[in-house]
Amino acid sequence: DFLFFWGAVFLVTTTLVALFKKENKELIPAKEETKGITDTYRLLFSIIKMPAVLTFCLLILTSKVGFSAADAVTGLKLVEEGVPKEHLALLAVPMVPLQIILPLVISKYTAGPQPLNTFYKAMPFRLLLGLEFAVLVWWAPKVKHEGGFPLYYYAVVVLSYALHQVTLYSMYVAIMAFNAKVSDPLIGGTYMTLLNTVSNLGGNWPSTVALWLVDPLTVKECAGAQGHACGTAEAAEV
Repeated sequence: DFLFFWGAVFLVTTTLVALFKKENKELIPAKEETKGITDTYRLLFSIIKMPAVLTFCLLILTSKVGFSAADAVTGLKLVEEGVPKEHLALLAVPMVPLQIILPLVISKYTAGPQPLNTFYKAMPFRLLLGLEFAVLVWWAPKVKHEGGFPLYYYAVVVLSYALHQVTLYSMYVAIMAFNAKVSDPLIGGTYMTLLNTVSNLGGNWPSTVALWLVDPLTVKECAGAQGHACGTAEAAEV
């Protein structure tokens, strides 16, 4: 029902935009720098070859390694420790207004000449929250009882997630502001798409590696089966 409702809203609003929104024909279109796919990739390659862009790409490709495990694995480990999936999903609801407000607040601090300062300042706090997430997972079985988890545990989880969102959006908005500031206006779309793609990749590949490393780095003991190893998923299943 939820997906059906928002699917209908999406179709109606985009149809209304298509029907009633008209292009301003009085404006003279700017000269396009690229004519097709080949020219676009040639342009992208020339951008990537610039030393400053290479250095920046290296920065944003590796900047999220430190908190990839906490971001990718915490929710899964909480479920593994018995926190119901539906409760975790409900905890995401209070985050929605926060996610709407945060970019508006943070943009005031990233509008100056050095937007990346906000990125650097938020990083140590986000790393510390990764440790706090580890404590949350460790704490889960300690407070669990027959009726589930106490209300105060959920309150701590919500507060932790809220603080995490503040650091996450501080870094995200700062990177977006920096990309917008340094992109050449003549090829702004191509330039920003390249930097944003590298930024997204910098968040995705460490999370993938972190998820892949969960099993090899997890120490397991077999209870009631002496001499039986359970280091792999198949052996643990047996």
